[in-house]
Amino acid sequence: MTAERMRTTRMIASLATFTAIVIGSAAMLGAGRKPVVEHIDFARAVTATTPAYDAALQPVSDADVKEYRIPITDVSLQIADGVTYEGWTFGGTVPGPVIHARVGDKVRVKVVNETRMPHSIDFHAARIPANVAYRTIVANDSISFEFTPRDAGAFLVHCGTPPVTMHMMQGMYFAMIVEPRGGWGTKADKEFVLVQSEFYTQPASDEHEGEDQADVPHMDHSKSMTAASAKPDWPAAMAKQASYVTFNGRAFQYKANPLKVDVGDRVRFFVVNAGPSFQSDFHIVGAIFDRVYPDGNPDHVLEDIQTYSVPAGGGVVFETVFDKDGSGEGIYAFVTHSFADAEKGAVGMIQVGVPKQFATMSH
Repeated sequence: MTAERMRTTRMIASLATFTAIVIGSAAMLGAGRKPVVEHIDFARAVTATTPAYDAALQPVSDADVKEYRIPITDVSLQIADGVTYEGWTFGGTVPGPVIHARVGDKVRVKVVNETRMPHSIDFHAARIPANVAYRTIVANDSISFEFTPRDAGAFLVHCGTPPVTMHMMQGMYFAMIVEPRGGWGTKADKEFVLVQSEFYTQPASDEHEGEDQADVPHMDHSKSMTAASAKPDWPAAMAKQASYVTFNGRAFQYKANPLKVDVGDRVRFFVVNAGPSFQSDFHIVGAIFDRVYPDGNPDHVLEDIQTYSVPAGGGVVFETVFDKDGSGEGIYAFVTHSFADAEKGAVGMIQVGVPKQFATMSH
């Protein structure tokens, strides 16, 4: 072997050794890094509901572990103008606060039942034994578990205690948004979470209070309902005769308080349907969804969609762009295109820019 070849061989060997040391050091540093933990208590991170439920999605954090304390509480709700209702909640609002994570994050939850009634929780985003994580939580008890979401999308979280219809029509649900590790393939300027659901009510009355509620499953009949103007109607729920169909827990709230975006914005909507019984046929009047993600996988994106259905218990991700030369500045209604349901409250407005004229919308 010549001297030149020997020098070259030594240089290659030295480079290989140096590379191995660098890779090994990086691996050791990675292995030694403590995971970043974020802790959120639903009792403190309460979503604003005045003048309307805050639909804006907050950015996902970079924490490796996301811990949530989720209290179950009974709360007086406003489900329509002038209509109050004694609801059962996760975190004091309907829907409860949004959980926002990425595929691969570790999600730890502690659910605390602060009521006198048995409840439970069911994460549609989790792959976990239901008998372990979703068992009944009796009064003043709690349950803790963790999971790693492996699937992206917009997911429902709800109480699964029988009769499930009763617990869900009382307000026990919220959304979990799971981002793909590599993102959605586009950059959104604004993001909103909309949870559609139904309420089944009848007028509340002091007279003979216990008589017409005796057959309502799981109702605490010792608790006065006089503070509420409406109470549950179980027969109506079984007949699927909803009193109100809402986005984010209150009928028509986004007509007087529209979602606001700018001209040119790409807007992403995470639409979750809590049901318990109706599907949502999501549509924006005057716009086209240039991207729809039916299952959260960006590779399965659909393009140029006018209306797309979200089943009860499901979630779909929608995107549209309010281009200056397209939809542009103006007022746009978003609805479920099942108009009998829209007439009961599942309609809202999107304000793009500062329109000079606010047309009266008939939707």
